[in-house]
Amino acid sequence: MYTLAEIDKIVSNGIGTLELNGEPSELYTPIEYMMSIGGKRIRPRLALLACSLFSDKIESEQVYPALGLEVFHTFTLIHDDIMDRADIRRGQPTVYRKWNGNIAILSGDVMSIQAYEYVCKAPADKLRAVLAVFSDTARKVCEGQQYDMNYETMPVVTMDDYIMMIGLKTSALIAGSAMMGAVLGGADAKSAEALYQYGYDLGLAFQITDDYLDTFGDPAVFGKNIGGDIMNNKKTWLYVEASRLASGEQKTRFGDIFRMGDDRAAEKIAAAQQLFTELGVKENAEKAIEHYFHKAMKTVGALSLGAQKLSLLEEFATQITYRRK
Repeated sequence: MYTLAEIDKIVSNGIGTLELNGEPSELYTPIEYMMSIGGKRIRPRLALLACSLFSDKIESEQVYPALGLEVFHTFTLIHDDIMDRADIRRGQPTVYRKWNGNIAILSGDVMSIQAYEYVCKAPADKLRAVLAVFSDTARKVCEGQQYDMNYETMPVVTMDDYIMMIGLKTSALIAGSAMMGAVLGGADAKSAEALYQYGYDLGLAFQITDDYLDTFGDPAVFGKNIGGDIMNNKKTWLYVEASRLASGEQKTRFGDIFRMGDDRAAEKIAAAQQLFTELGVKENAEKAIEHYFHKAMKTVGALSLGAQKLSLLEEFATQITYRRK
């Protein structure tokens, strides 16, 4: 049985061994840069946690596919930052700002291929199942990103629309990581599916937390500028909930706030924070996060894993849900 600290060490050491460099250096240096500036490593950690629930020993052929998940996730961040015009990622300049958009696109493309190379190091008897999970997951992430971009020009986005989108863009990769780990560990189909649902609900909680922190977090802790979503009029959980709840004067104010331009950035962010708090959106977001956390734990609680393993799953869920960055 591995502790979370032991799993974290395996992931950290594993990432340090990845051969990501190459020529031309303009293509590979941004990859090394992105993989070196940290991150929560949620996907490989969850994959190896799920694996350890069903296997007494974690071998390199299980570690490499888990690391492939992190490489894939990092690739999506590079491309997301281009689409979101983000300046900062993990407290550092984004790849497209540090280099340029063309390099960021191509470096991300290479990372997506590298991710498959690492996933393909799975044991031969599990490779087909692992690739099926990974490919389905990768496709869903792209679908979610397209919905996210579609929402930018849609006048109204419902909460059902939003949950569907983050279920694809964010939850699918976290859920797929849990399922892949379970498969690598030799779990039965029922347990693997339960771990998928656990990861899916945690992904929803994680994304709502991310939306929350982008508006109400501490930039020194969060690692990104606060209010970026507000400035981009991004239809986050908070935006969608505020749109649903606002009426009368508050509805008018909502419209006025999100028509403000970049020249009124500080005013726009402060006004949105005030309105979100006034409408109860801040409190509702906290309740939604808690709801999905408990839903995730209820799913795995129905499995016969034992108290110690359930405790590890709860510890992991707490770490990524009730975070401040």
